[in-house]
Formats: sequence, structure tokens, C-alpha cells
Amino acid sequence: MVHGKSVLQGKLTKLAIQIGYAGCTIAVFTTLVLIIRFCIVQYGIEGIEWEIGHLSEFVDFFIIGVTVLVVAVPEGLPLAVTISLAYSVKKMLKDNNLVRHLDACETMGNATAICSDKTGTLTTNRMTVVQSYIGCTHYKQIPGPDDLKEDIRTYLVDGISINSSYASRILPAERDGEMPRQVGNKTECALLGFVLDLGEEYQLPRDTYPVEKFEHVYTFNSSRKSMSTAIPLEKGGFRLYSKGASEIIMKKCTTLLDQSGQAQPLSYNDKEEMVKNVIEPMASDGLRTLSLAYRDFPEGEQVPWDEENNVVSNLTMISIVGIEDPVRAEVPPAILQCQQAGITVRMVTGDNVNTARSIATKCGILKPGEEFLVMEGKEFNRRIRDKYGMVKQQLLDKVWPKLRVLARSSPTDKHTLVKGIIDSKITANREVVAVTGDGTNDAPALKKADVGFAMGVAGTDVAKEASDIILTDDNFTSIVKAVMWGRNVYDSIAKFLQFQLTVNLVAVTVAFFGACIINDSPLRAIQMLWVNLIMDSFASLALATEMPTATLLMRKPYGRTKPLISRIMAKNILGHFVYQIIVIFVILFEGPSLFDTDDGSSEGPSGAPTVHFTLIFNTFVMMQIFNEINSRKVHGERQVFSGIFTNPIFVAVIIGTFVIQIFLVEFGSIVFSCHPLHISEWMWCLFFGVGSLLWQQIIAFIPTSVIPKNFSIGRTPTEEIPSIEEEEHPDRADSRAELKRAQILWMRGLNRLQQQIRVVHAFQAGLQHRIEHKNINNSVHQFMSPPMGESYDIDAVKKDEDSAPTVSFHSVETTL
Repeated sequence: MVHGKSVLQGKLTKLAIQIGYAGCTIAVFTTLVLIIRFCIVQYGIEGIEWEIGHLSEFVDFFIIGVTVLVVAVPEGLPLAVTISLAYSVKKMLKDNNLVRHLDACETMGNATAICSDKTGTLTTNRMTVVQSYIGCTHYKQIPGPDDLKEDIRTYLVDGISINSSYASRILPAERDGEMPRQVGNKTECALLGFVLDLGEEYQLPRDTYPVEKFEHVYTFNSSRKSMSTAIPLEKGGFRLYSKGASEIIMKKCTTLLDQSGQAQPLSYNDKEEMVKNVIEPMASDGLRTLSLAYRDFPEGEQVPWDEENNVVSNLTMISIVGIEDPVRAEVPPAILQCQQAGITVRMVTGDNVNTARSIATKCGILKPGEEFLVMEGKEFNRRIRDKYGMVKQQLLDKVWPKLRVLARSSPTDKHTLVKGIIDSKITANREVVAVTGDGTNDAPALKKADVGFAMGVAGTDVAKEASDIILTDDNFTSIVKAVMWGRNVYDSIAKFLQFQLTVNLVAVTVAFFGACIINDSPLRAIQMLWVNLIMDSFASLALATEMPTATLLMRKPYGRTKPLISRIMAKNILGHFVYQIIVIFVILFEGPSLFDTDDGSSEGPSGAPTVHFTLIFNTFVMMQIFNEINSRKVHGERQVFSGIFTNPIFVAVIIGTFVIQIFLVEFGSIVFSCHPLHISEWMWCLFFGVGSLLWQQIIAFIPTSVIPKNFSIGRTPTEEIPSIEEEEHPDRADSRAELKRAQILWMRGLNRLQQQIRVVHAFQAGLQHRIEHKNINNSVHQFMSPPMGESYDIDAVKKDEDSAPTVSFHSVETTL
């Protein structure tokens, strides 16, 4: 994944800064209002002179201001994020997702595109040869014992057995009823299984020609898409066996073995007919096609093994085989879920375009009647590069939106596609891309992607190291589960924010207007700290541990730039803010007459606990407890209780908070500034609390369109858009980018030079230190090792190293 903040981290950082600024402003303003009001009343109106006892009043005002700041600043936000991510990561492991980077979990919830491999991810990775073209005959089934001549059978068996990794083997099944185990490269295992199906043994040729006897080996790589092995012949000379992509090997063949095992000329027209009548029908059936060929070098011929293109040419074709890798039964429903969730699935494979199209159709990536692009790597590069061979984003933007299958692609093509989609700005919310990979060459694409998935079974260590999540079962359905968990993390944070911001607004507003109107805060400092504990620690624990549901995959992803606080959430926050403020202010100003109790405002900030202010505190907490239930839904759902018992932590937090609140009110006394309440007063508090549930249903009827768009906050800042001049002169923009890269390389080189010079100075200082204290002995061993009973003075050397002069632009040459 690209280093830097994830999508959610970027939005949360901006939101936290905005809330922090607002909280600081209100806290300072509240403190100033209290101080100014006190000074005007005491020293101006009543004419009281300064007394040392007044200092306690100013301390109380300062404490109220600090409390407002503590309540306003969402310090519980990082805790909620950490709990949600840690909880999700633990659960995801059970769904075969080993998360290596925590932020990859929530980033996956915003994914809009998945670039997936075919083999092993969409398919079972249990390859089997089901068709073959041998001796000018197309076999739709495995040839029988009498169908092949002995010479052809020898070429075929030896070519497969020798020209493959000897680590690839077919082992007996572990249990009765299971299929034999394939160990090593799956494609080679399919060919070895073909040898066994012919009634032959692949181990005999391997025993005859161990690796030590190989004359030369051209290993497989993604560029040549072939593998060749040269062995010495008993009669003299060498034989080269080759296998690889059918079209590539066929181009290098000049002859073909017929039914009798004799080599016949293979013309260009013959090759075209073979492609049309053999390769394309196999590919249309979803088969991966490979060609097998050989070449004999007579005794005495000097073979230039270093010139691969010359050596691997003039081949004689032995066979074309069609290998089937069945689509996993669970993949088509999983891809349908992704499409319903607004995620575009693209298949990037090295297979033939016809094979790729067939597999994509079976998976549901391609559907009849839809105009999507299926192209090979060469065509892809031709479309996205200019006449100078440079990739242009504007050209790439014309291709990737409709591209669904990229066949015969290289790892470079994969990286280019991923980078182009991420960098594109043609979509409103920007694309978030996930990529799967299993090979070492996939590492750049895995690193570039927002979320990189490595295969846990077939993946290399390099791919796993470059990834963010490892699929322990190499199954595409596990990616869908990762999407669901990622969206659940995002929603959990949104639920917490909806709850916390409501508490923030109400608590800060009550404290501020209380200071302005009655010269006191109805909520004491210790009470607001308890409220802060409720909305931070307890709420983060309750709302961040919600289990995901299937409905998460029924909506579109958020994307990079969509606000964290949506208009629906803003409507809920403002709606409950209005309800709670009305209730609190009614109790504040009319509570003494409604509940027949003394006015708590007459006691002052340092006064004794009163029933009046205890009613305000208790009602406020009750409304938060029931509003926490409302906050479980952030997309306008009405059923706020649905699935509540699937999260026992949430239920425990609600019950625990309620029990502790009873204890604080009834027994808190002076410590929590609470006066015990009568049962009727408790009923009123519960009534106002339950009223939050009823008020939520009323809010749900209000159309979201009445909320202005600028009320949705937490949007990730958009990246700078290139100027018109740069758009009109892309070469100038490219030159600036090249200049910037050159400057970075220059500074890196200079930094490395500084480090090297420091090492030299440190060595010189250490050497000088040795010379001053000990005589230099002629023995190299004695010189390099400390004398008996003495050790290097590491601190002194380190001090000398740290004091070594740094290199500036003007002193490089002098220092050297």
C-alpha cells in the first residue's frame, strides 16, 4: 500500500482538527464570559473590593473552561478507531484474511475496484489437461495407449518430465476418496498428471537426466513466457525441450511431428490454421493452451547458449495441450455481491485472451450485451502510450473505465493499470483500488495499490512482504469478506462520531449559555468528566464492536472524497441536539416550578448539591444512553434495535452505564455534586431518555434534502489539479516532474555521501584514539582486536562520529 494516511485517517485527522479548533474557541470564550461577568457584578455594580477568596472563583471558572475543552475535543476518537480495527482484524483472521497493516482493513471498505488474478483466486488452481493436439490429431479426451506412436510418446513424456522443475510432483492423496496432491507449480503438475494419464512415469526420465546433467536451462519468466532445458544425448549432441504459451512457441517452430512421429514442415498458413482450428476452440472452452516442442543439435556443433533467441528457434512442435482450471463454485456469487456493492472487478491474467474471456464470462465479470473491453497487454500498451512510448494519464482514462479483462499481461502492465486507476480524476470520489498477486513480479503492483492481497498458499515471500492482507485460502470470497469488514469499520467510526458529536454540542452549549445566563454551568466539572468517559471509552467500546451484516454490501462505497459526516448523520446530530437542548433548558429555567424544588443556580459553582441540577445531570445522561442506541444506525434506518443482541458488549455497556449512573446519583453526594432523587423524579428522567427513541422516528421522516450540503464535514482534501498550462503542455509538466525527481536523487546521493564521510571520520577518530592510548603492534590480529582486558570505547567513538562535520553543497569537494 502506498505510504501515507489511509482514506479514513485523512478524513478523521481533518475532522479532529476542526472540532479541536471549535472546542478551544468555545472553552476560551466561556472562561472569559465567566470572568468578565464576575468582575462586572462584583467590582463594578456591587463595588466589592478584591479579596484573596475571590481567587477560588477564578479557579472555578478556569476549571469549567478546561472541562468544556475536554468534553469538546474528541480524544476518544483514536481509541474508537483502534478498537474497531483490532476487533475487525481478529475476526477477519477467521475469514481467512491475515491483516498485516491495520489501516488496510478500513481502506478495503472504501474499495471501488479490484484487479484480480485468475489462477488460484477465481479458479481452483487444480489444473488438468483435458484436451490435446498430438500428431495432427485433436483429442478431446486423454489419448488411449494405442493412439500414440512410440516415438511421439517418448518425445512427449521426456519433454514434460525433464523440462519442468523437479520440485513439481504428483503425490498420493492423503485420504481415501481425495484426488492426488499437486506439489509445486500447478501448470507443471497438470502436465505431469497428463503423463500419468498416458500410463507413463515421469520419474524415470528424471532419474536418467538429473539436474547435474543439464547442459543449459532457460528458466521461465513473464517476458519470454516459456521455459527451455538442454540435455546431452547418448549418441552425441544436445536436445532442447521447450514449453510455453502456445502462440509464442508456435512462432518459433518450423516443423511438426505427424502421426508416425516424423517431422513435417510447418508453414505460416499451417500455423494460422492451427490457431483457428485448435488453439482458439480450446481457448473458447476456457482452456489454457501450452505448446511443447524440441530441437536437436548434432554432435560437434558449437551451440551459443548465451544467445537464447538463436538457440530457442527452428523448433519441432510435439503437442498443444489445453489445461482446465475450473472456476470456484463460490466465485460467481461473490463477484455479483461486489458488483451490487458498487465495486468493479477486473481480471488481469497472463493467459490467452480467449481463455480469459471464457473464464471472465463464467465468473460473471463479463455479461452478455454489455460493452466492456477485453484486450491483450500489447493492445493495452498501444492505447495508453504516446508516440514516444510514455504512458499518458489522459489516454489511460479512455481505457480503464470499460476495461474488464487484461489478457497476456505482464507485471508491468498490471502496475501501470493500477497506478492509472488510482491517479485518475475522472470520477467524483476518486478510485480506491485493491490488487491480488502471488508472484515476485507482482510486488510493485501490490505496493502501489491501496490494498494489496497476497496469496497465502501459492504466493511468494516477496509478494507477501509487499502486501497488506494475506489470503490464507487464496480465495476471492475472502476478499468480499474483507470488503464487508472494512465497511463495518467505517460505519463503526461513523456511529461513534454521530453519538459523540451530539454529546459534544449539547454539553458545550449548556456550559456556555449557563455561564452567560446564570453565571454557572448546570453540569459540574466532575459530572462532565463522567459524561466524557461515557461518550469516549464506553461508547467506543460499544459502537466499535458491531458485527457486519449483509446489508453493508448493498450500497455503494464511500470513495476517497465523500464526507465522513454525511447529511443523514448531520440531520440526526442536529435533530437530537435540538431535542436535548430544549429538555435541558426547560428543566434549567422551569424545573424548580415543575418539580417543586429549589433553584440550583442560587448555590453558585461551589455550592452544595441540589435536586435541580441533579435532575439536569441525570436527564442528560439518560438521553445519551438511549441516543447511543439510536447511533447504531447511520444510514436512515428506523429499526434501531435490529441486531442489538448480536453485540453483547454493547448491551453490557448500556446496562453497566445505567447501573453506575444510579450509584453516582444516589450515593455520589458531594464528590459528584449529586443529590439523591425520588422515584418520581427518576421516572421523569427515564421518560426524557426514552423520548430520544421516539424523537429518532420523527427525525427519520424529515427529508435529508433539507440539510445543506456544507453540513457534511470530514471530506478528504482533494489533490491539486494540474493547471491549464500543464494540461496544454504536458511535456512541460513532465519536465518539471523529471526535475523534481532529479533533485530528490541528488539530495539522496548527497545524504549518502554525508553518511559515508561521517563513517570515515568516525574510523579516523577511533584510530587516533587507539594510537594515543596504545602502541601499535605489527600483528594485524592484535591491531584489529582490543588488547587483553580492554574493550573499544563505544561512547567515545560514537561521540567522535556524531561530531564529524556534515557536508554542505559548498564543502563537498574540500571535505573529500
